[in-house]
Amino acid sequence: MRDTNPESTRNKQDPRNAYSVPPFPAQPQQPPGLASEMQPRPDHGEQSYRGSGRLQGRKALITGGDSGIGRAAAIAYAREGADVAINYLPDEEADAQEVIALIKAEGRQAVALPGDITQENFCTSLVDRAAEKLGGLDILVNNAGCQQFANSISELSTEAFDKTFKTNVYAMFWITKAAMRWLKPGAAIINTSSVQAGKPSEILLDYASTKAAISAFTKGLAKQLAPQGIRVNAVAPGPYWTPLQSSGGQPQEKVQQFGESAPLGRPGQPAEIAAIYVLLASHESSFTSGQVWCSDGGTGTF
Repeated sequence: MRDTNPESTRNKQDPRNAYSVPPFPAQPQQPPGLASEMQPRPDHGEQSYRGSGRLQGRKALITGGDSGIGRAAAIAYAREGADVAINYLPDEEADAQEVIALIKAEGRQAVALPGDITQENFCTSLVDRAAEKLGGLDILVNNAGCQQFANSISELSTEAFDKTFKTNVYAMFWITKAAMRWLKPGAAIINTSSVQAGKPSEILLDYASTKAAISAFTKGLAKQLAPQGIRVNAVAPGPYWTPLQSSGGQPQEKVQQFGESAPLGRPGQPAEIAAIYVLLASHESSFTSGQVWCSDGGTGTF
């Protein structure tokens, strides 16, 4: 039978043209980059995400919550009823304040915690401050990442390699370890891995290595924490349109064609992956732990 419901027709969006497709304009930024300076500006769900109370009363800490996937998760969590603390670098304050305003607009508590997670002492204090200000901690999202391309291993300095690992792996370890004194049965830890973990690009040796480490860390920790009733999962995004790419994560010529090789022919927008972070944090996925959930526009990396 032919569906003649106008509302149903509107909801059947063709994913190929749901958002902008390449080519995009050149838009170099200095790291860490700002979402507000990207063309087109990423969609984090500011206007589109609708909550349904799936995280009512929960307390979440999200690193890298000012822009990109972390921002989309923060908006979604607030609209699902959670109070949210976000961490970000001081240079990202402008983007972060937009997120704080969006969380508060939902009537939820919003906590801004700027600082550098490559420092162990800061990571420990970050968790304690978040839990104290929120009145507890139920959800931890280790999302902040460092990505800078290098055409050759000869061009990849020890300093750059070290920074990528400290941001992506060490910080995850330090923050998760500090969170253990706050997390109770029913809590959820969600780490952001990448398709780079299973399909590394030749110009992202250090970044891809960290993302593979995150996947392994997630699976091992899930087994360790299962007896405590704490679930651990990871999300592995493919090509998503975030400041990570335009601020040195990719050469500018690749930024301009970013996402064109995905079967859907475009990069994903942060709003399109937020629901996965919500599901993995919610009690609806109470039997899901130790998994790496991929969203890559049809490539099927995992």
